[in-house]
Amino acid sequence: MYLHLGQNEIIDKRQVIGIFDLDKCSYEKRTREYLAKAEKEGVVLDLSSDLPRSFIVCDHPYHRQIVYLSSLSPGTMQRRAEASKLDL
Repeated sequence: MYLHLGQNEIIDKRQVIGIFDLDKCSYEKRTREYLAKAEKEGVVLDLSSDLPRSFIVCDHPYHRQIVYLSSLSPGTMQRRAEASKLDL
């Protein structure tokens, strides 16, 4: 299944490592260091046209990880992920 992150960016849900609330996590020093390092490495993709509300860490075939900044809230991401589940 796929997850829509905003601004026409769709990823395979199996690639998602974590979805984080940027407001709550940005207070932590380690989170700020992680995001700064990811930006320096060029693996941050900003999908927000305004202030980002969440960041999504994903596996990527060409990098160790990739970080998406999204204007969608983590709750919205969670509902989208749960809505696309199929009972097999």
